[in-house]
Amino acid sequence: MAKENFEDSFKKLEKIVIRMEDGNLPLEESLKLFEEGMRLYAYCANKLGEVQKKVELLTQGPDGKFSGRPFPLEEERPGDSDAEENE
Repeated sequence: MAKENFEDSFKKLEKIVIRMEDGNLPLEESLKLFEEGMRLYAYCANKLGEVQKKVELLTQGPDGKFSGRPFPLEEERPGDSDAEENE
């Protein structure tokens, strides 16, 4: 069995969500997709947690204290908001 990676797992999860949102699946197939989706979700959430921990380690100051700050979300980045453009 090939080793999964985050990107492939996330794409599979997106496809499952789209299929389930359509709502035209038999109950048994919906259940199988739901189970697979939950497995993929857990895998992706775990990988993101691992990356977050690595970023925190890489941003520690020389005294070992966390010196970084969270990355801003896409909509929180400076210069991107409509409110700032109108000021």
